[in-house]
Amino acid sequence: MRACALAVAAALAAGNAGAISLQQAYEAALKNDPTYRMGYYANEGSKEIRILGRSGLLPSVSASFNGSKNVMDQETTVQTLLGPRTQLDHPKYISRSSVVQLRQPLLNMDAVQRYRQGKVQTAQGAEQFEADTNEVAVRVVSAYMDALFSDEQVALARVQRDAYAEQQKVNQRLFEKGEGTRTDMLETQARLDLAEAMLIEAQDGAVAQRAVLEGIIGGEAGTLDQLSEGFRVGGLMEGSFEEWSKRAVENNNELAVARLAVENTRLEIGRQKAGHLPRIDAIATYSKGDNETINTRGQENLNRSIGVQVNFPIYSGGAVNAQTRQAAANYERARADLEARTDKVTVEVRKAHSLLQSSVRKVDALVKAVESAKLLMTATEQSIKGGVRINLDLLNAQQQLFTSQRDLAQARYAYLIAVLRLRALTSNIGSQEIREIAAYFR
Repeated sequence: MRACALAVAAALAAGNAGAISLQQAYEAALKNDPTYRMGYYANEGSKEIRILGRSGLLPSVSASFNGSKNVMDQETTVQTLLGPRTQLDHPKYISRSSVVQLRQPLLNMDAVQRYRQGKVQTAQGAEQFEADTNEVAVRVVSAYMDALFSDEQVALARVQRDAYAEQQKVNQRLFEKGEGTRTDMLETQARLDLAEAMLIEAQDGAVAQRAVLEGIIGGEAGTLDQLSEGFRVGGLMEGSFEEWSKRAVENNNELAVARLAVENTRLEIGRQKAGHLPRIDAIATYSKGDNETINTRGQENLNRSIGVQVNFPIYSGGAVNAQTRQAAANYERARADLEARTDKVTVEVRKAHSLLQSSVRKVDALVKAVESAKLLMTATEQSIKGGVRINLDLLNAQQQLFTSQRDLAQARYAYLIAVLRLRALTSNIGSQEIREIAAYFR
């Protein structure tokens, strides 16, 4: 059975460069998975929000320069002996002006709230990135195990097909000897055709699962590691549901994001209320002008000033009150969303914890089933040597053994996925956690 499974895996991986372990698949996903890269760059962008918020509290310096060539039509009235006379002149001159201004906020509650929100949003982005890292770990491990299980499915479908092909040969010989019926042959042929279709479907599923894995790791998967023969459940995770649920509420990244969203909307209420408050800025200006106007032609002016500018908002059409009420509504919505996410995470912890416990019991039962199937194969082989059984009975016993091995592998995969999901719900997943899961493969 093991040789058959390896042959199927080798056939599916034909043309690939080499083997890839679970640890290597995880590391490749961190480099190549487009969904993970989206989260990474989103986090990099969120780091700048704090700096953008802080900028509103720091001085701003601006400079401007203006230079222009002027041509003016100037009419002047002069008194002559013959009376008033209009004289037309066309003076030409170049005017220049340069200004440097420094503005330092002294009282700006809107900027203060923006800075506080920036720090919260930066922390929110970091927590979301941790959640994305956990998610890619679960996805790559799930895809890796799904690809392995699809290989098991192909091997089982091939065993079933071969069993019906052998049964067809037996029915053909019995029919030729007059001991069988055409109905038996037609029934076996129908089952053989169905088994062929199931084999093709399993092969298509294996190709699709491998494509999913390759899409995550960004390259060809090659030959995948198999579950170790010495696989034993238990030991990875211990504790009651209440303990894990408490850890999830305290440490879950998605809940941390939601809590920060509540804080951000609370600060938004204060920022909108700041629309009623005055703004005070200290302003220092240095300006220099040369021929700025026709009246100052031929003059250079240098001006230095420092002062305070105060802006009092009086009425904005009710926008400030409306925006404050809107921010308060968003705050209540964020609180409700936090409660809903907490309930969802608790349910997910319950599901993962229950799956973990049931997988342990299921694995123990299927280990016994595999041992029983092996004993049945041994007994069938002895019966064939004694002439009591035929080769078809051996194929049926092989099919039963392989089905038990497939179900055992599926239960073991479910156990490892449950372990990883429970950890993702309650803490951060890194290379160390993946290494512990990869230790179950060889």
